[in-house]
Amino acid sequence: MTSRERVHYALTHREGDRIPLDLGASAVTGMHVNAVYALRQALGLDAPGTPVKVVEPYQMLGEIAPDLQGALGVDVAGVGGARNFFGFESKGWKPWTTFQGTPVLVPGAFNTEIETSGDLLQYPEGDHSVPASGRMPKDGWYHDSIVRQPPIDDANLDPMDNLQEFGPISEGDLAHFKREVEHIRSTTDKAILANFGGTAFGDIALVPAPWLKHPRGIRDIAEWYMSTVARRDYVYKVFELQCEIALQNLQKIHDAVGNNVEAVFITGTDFGTQHGPFISVNSYCDLYQPFHRAVNHWVHKNTTWKTFIHSCGSVRALIPDFVDAGFDILNPVQCSAADMDPSELKQAFGRNLVFWGGGVDTQKTLPFGTPDDVRQEVRERLAIFGKGGGFVFNTVHNVQSGTPPENLVALYEAVRDHAVL
Repeated sequence: MTSRERVHYALTHREGDRIPLDLGASAVTGMHVNAVYALRQALGLDAPGTPVKVVEPYQMLGEIAPDLQGALGVDVAGVGGARNFFGFESKGWKPWTTFQGTPVLVPGAFNTEIETSGDLLQYPEGDHSVPASGRMPKDGWYHDSIVRQPPIDDANLDPMDNLQEFGPISEGDLAHFKREVEHIRSTTDKAILANFGGTAFGDIALVPAPWLKHPRGIRDIAEWYMSTVARRDYVYKVFELQCEIALQNLQKIHDAVGNNVEAVFITGTDFGTQHGPFISVNSYCDLYQPFHRAVNHWVHKNTTWKTFIHSCGSVRALIPDFVDAGFDILNPVQCSAADMDPSELKQAFGRNLVFWGGGVDTQKTLPFGTPDDVRQEVRERLAIFGKGGGFVFNTVHNVQSGTPPENLVALYEAVRDHAVL
């Protein structure tokens, strides 16, 4: 089978010749650049000191280049916007070194400044004339958003301020998506997971808008969460207007790329903590589900795309409502969280949802276990989630820096060995 056929089988709840593998097709299914470098060295793909590209600078994710994809048997390619979290394009590569000493290449506009504390500051569009929007703590691995929240005047709050980053998609962005999709379809056999943007209602990673030079509206993380209750009508209006824009843009995007995309990343809004949901079922159904349902309905009515929801943590109580909202795919399937037992999830929702992730725990097993621990957990998850199809293998969220390379090799050997059993 081709990779595309293999993924199609999984998405239609059928077993193919093996379980498809994703690594790096999205900003939540990737690998920190330090780990990518270590894995490439362990596999003998590079000479020591060969840099790896940082393709997503906010989380410092490394490029999963075609030779690494081939070595691991990766089946999915990603398509995203032309600009990253800090608002600049990945081009004009230049050498840089992480705090841990890894040689990397970063985009030309990766225009950092070191504070006296040793923290690294990142700027929207690389523009030092405006306040910094990201901070990497000294000896850290990735960036935190810097809140740039002006005082809130409730009497004059305007929902349009929180729609500052949304609007009709540009001809340039449409051309970018069309070009990227056509390139992957014509040069590879991989399935495509696309993130066209604009449909993630209240994703807290996006609320501070680190790519905007002068963000307006409610941009403080804590203030936003409180506003979902204290300013519920304001937030609902933001979502309502955002949804109208998103549906119009999706029509234009579909006109450009057609059905040459297998799955679309709809939302990365996290609803779970380690121990349970941090939003009630009623609140989810009131504030978020109407817009999830509207987007999923449009996609299913007008395209062949499958829709992808990412939500970390314990979301077992919300999954029936995710299904009711029309989602096809659940990620990252954090089995280490409360009430997220993989066997129970597969039994309860395996007919309705494709599980994309959950392949191995990235909090404990992968970084701190032995290679044998990793192999055992991977085999267990492949057996549970893979039965009857409906599973795309990926770790639970991104692989983190410091993960032992021998554990990474064990992980992908276990996936490969399962395919030939």
